[in-house]
Amino acid sequence: MIGNYKIITLCGSVKFKDDFIKIQQKLILEGNIVLSVGFFGYNSNKRDKIHA
Repeated sequence: MIGNYKIITLCGSVKFKDDFIKIQQKLILEGNIVLSVGFFGYNSNKRDKIHA
């Protein structure tokens, strides 16, 4: 905890992108600091590597 703010880390499979975004938004609006996925490169139709 930093000051009065909780620090929460979200982790799990990026195939649940919509859930990550929904929960992250809820936690932030409640006044928490949220660390989460920064890149959703998962493609359920293709298992190929994503090249930058």
